[in-house]
Amino acid sequence: MNKIKIFVADQFDPWFNLATENWIFNDMDPEYHVLFLWRNSETVVIGRLQNPWTECRTKKMEEDGVKLARRQSGGGAVFHDLGNTNFTFMSSKESYDKNANNQIITAALKRFDIEAYPNGRNDIVVDTKEGVRKISGSAFKLNKDRSFHHGTLLIDANLSKLATYLNPDKKKLESKGIQSTRARVINLKELNPSLNHDNLCEAIREEFCQYYNSQCEVEVLDYAYLKTVPQLNKYYEELKDWDWVFGRTPQFNHQFETRFPWGGVEVHLNSNKGIIEEAKIFSDSLYPPLIESFMSTLAKTAYDGTVILGQLNSLKENYPDHQGEISDFSSWLIANIK
Repeated sequence: MNKIKIFVADQFDPWFNLATENWIFNDMDPEYHVLFLWRNSETVVIGRLQNPWTECRTKKMEEDGVKLARRQSGGGAVFHDLGNTNFTFMSSKESYDKNANNQIITAALKRFDIEAYPNGRNDIVVDTKEGVRKISGSAFKLNKDRSFHHGTLLIDANLSKLATYLNPDKKKLESKGIQSTRARVINLKELNPSLNHDNLCEAIREEFCQYYNSQCEVEVLDYAYLKTVPQLNKYYEELKDWDWVFGRTPQFNHQFETRFPWGGVEVHLNSNKGIIEEAKIFSDSLYPPLIESFMSTLAKTAYDGTVILGQLNSLKENYPDHQGEISDFSSWLIANIK
């Protein structure tokens, strides 16, 4: 008989849920076939190698209270809300079978009279009168002895917000990061109004047990559980850290320009791993020392609005007659980098 484990998250914290995935992948016995089902509150989750400033409207997200999380696996940026259900499979490398995982998901959907199938791009899709529509996307990870398969299921997601947060303004960003591939999607609720998170998860759990011809108790994960597993708590703290979310960003160049009453400025910021490595500013300002101070102050600074604002405001002490210019430049720069 196959050894299986089933976990269900009892909260909607993206860092907790992603930390749980890391714990399952890194620390759990690979001889088990593991299923983890979970949901996040409003969150944009980006892939391991993606640039958050390219993929997301970070300023809009901050204003709306939308979280930003970076997972350890690859793939593109996705928007999660409570209408989006996530599944995670883990098994040994030898027993890894992506087709088996897809079969479990599609068999669960078939219980709701939804004929879904995997396509060639790691998605699960359905045929509609309007054409093929995506209802699930996946990301994968392998190491020497285990495999990991994570996917999403659109049940009743707010698809307008998906566009709101994943389609940034056309900034002059030249990025080495991996751009997400956009796809036409549809909610499963549109295909069967009776389907919801609870009954679909029940169907997935039953198909999982049936496929592996085994049974187990469902383990519910919450913050109390987190405190009992030191390694899980360690992953949780790491994923919440700025350095993981922003500091892993690939190299990119951000360029923008404007004109103030005191002169025009053209800014070029070369950033790598969330740090501004070099700042070049061209200007017709009548006070070059101030512009030069902007450049030297921004260099080696974190690509973070709060940090940049603090650094630039510190110049006011050295340039008491130019506090207005510093405030103008600071406010404009912060608005543009988010």
